[in-house]
Amino acid sequence: MPIITLEERIEMSLRRSATRVFLRKEFDKFGGYDQVGRALRKVISKGLLIKAGYGIYVKAKPSTLTGNPVPVMPLIEIGLETLTKLGAKPELGTSAKEYMTGQTTQMPMAAVLNVGKSRVTRRIGFGNKSIRYES
Repeated sequence: MPIITLEERIEMSLRRSATRVFLRKEFDKFGGYDQVGRALRKVISKGLLIKAGYGIYVKAKPSTLTGNPVPVMPLIEIGLETLTKLGAKPELGTSAKEYMTGQTTQMPMAAVLNVGKSRVTRRIGFGNKSIRYES
């Protein structure tokens, strides 16, 4: 009977899961902290996950241009889903709301989330792109 490694168990869990953003604590059920960390680094090196911040992982797919792993969802959706999992109540920033309602034709260039009165300092992003916050 073949032995399934922790890395393979995490990969199977990722394939079955409908969610696309994961927090580190969601992988605690697989084993010890250090052991899970090593397995996650291997899964990241395979290109199945991307680390989007401290304890934030996003499902990945190969880029059609470069072949490097890119997230399966836009950065703004990653931020919304992550902050919701962390207990904040994020919304789109004012410039994105104005664009979506047709009040302006200027497309927002930065990913901005309104976090209200929540105190959020966590960097969420990948590469040179990251989420900015407004109150």
